[in-house]
Amino acid sequence: MNRGKTSLPISSEIKKIWGLDERSAVILREIVEEFVATGTPVGSRLLSQRSSLSLSPATIRNIMSVLTDAGLLYAPHTSAGRLPTDKGLRLFVDGLLQFGELPKQEQDAISASLEARGRSLQEVMADASSMLSGLSLGAGLVMAPKNNGTLKHIEFISLGPQRALVVLVGGDGQVENRVIEIPNGVTPSALIEAGNYLNAQIAGQTLDELRESVKEQIQANQNELDHLTSKVVDSGLATWGETGWGGALFVRGQARLLSDITQMEDLTAIQNLFDQLETQEIMIKLVELVQSSEGVQIYIGTESDLFGVSGLSMIVSAARNEKNRIVGAIGVIGPTRINYGRIVPVIDYTSKIIGRLLG
Repeated sequence: MNRGKTSLPISSEIKKIWGLDERSAVILREIVEEFVATGTPVGSRLLSQRSSLSLSPATIRNIMSVLTDAGLLYAPHTSAGRLPTDKGLRLFVDGLLQFGELPKQEQDAISASLEARGRSLQEVMADASSMLSGLSLGAGLVMAPKNNGTLKHIEFISLGPQRALVVLVGGDGQVENRVIEIPNGVTPSALIEAGNYLNAQIAGQTLDELRESVKEQIQANQNELDHLTSKVVDSGLATWGETGWGGALFVRGQARLLSDITQMEDLTAIQNLFDQLETQEIMIKLVELVQSSEGVQIYIGTESDLFGVSGLSMIVSAARNEKNRIVGAIGVIGPTRINYGRIVPVIDYTSKIIGRLLG
């Protein structure tokens, strides 16, 4: 299902899925819109003053009671007001919210910001994630998957006892550095030897191909490296792990996710989310998520297996190149009262720019 793209008429969509009449649909929509704007429970008196239906507070209370029984609203604590449940938000997003095109002025501003010359892709991705964070009041995510291109050069540089910097240069000139732990007793000359050995093996191979061929040689004792140098070679290639080299995940605005936290268990969930965002494995899961569907996807609360944190929503889209191949992903993680109508068109447009740049 292409979540966030549905725009059927209220009466048709509501009757089809939930069996609610149009008055109930309008009240639900207005409650969600007020919740998105303020984050506070919405009462019948406020709705009677603002609703386009000209209903009395008593009539609105009856409608709210029906919506509550349907699992679309709930009453927080003893408050007389109501808030939407995750189900209510899902119905709002799928059937009650209209998504328009991003205004031309905003398109031009985003394009000018991200396509400015003289900046690296890393700088562009960092700026894009910061932009998404600022617009969503959440955390902005921009990810580029691993580089499957050929390699040109590998070098090991000593950083002191038991630490070294691995410099990897791709055939396209892309450079990536990572710090590794090395065995005690490894000398600078052993690091040079490890680099020379790998460079002699590269011969236009990809990282995966180089890792496999070196592994076979070491297992068959077909190389003349001593034990410590072999350890350096193994550590240098293993540091990119399953995500490969060139993979990058930029996250900006994590602190914004703490603004609506009220319960200790919510704080623990957010802290666990922060820990997940620090891992390389999250890039693999993010790519798998966007590969499974087309367009901008909206996950509310625990709907997503990627994070599944109650009280948070994730909006994400694949970034595709001109050949429609996925070359990255962008999105936001924010409170469930995120401005879906505002953020979805931004992500949709920005993902196209990032796709061109990464393609």
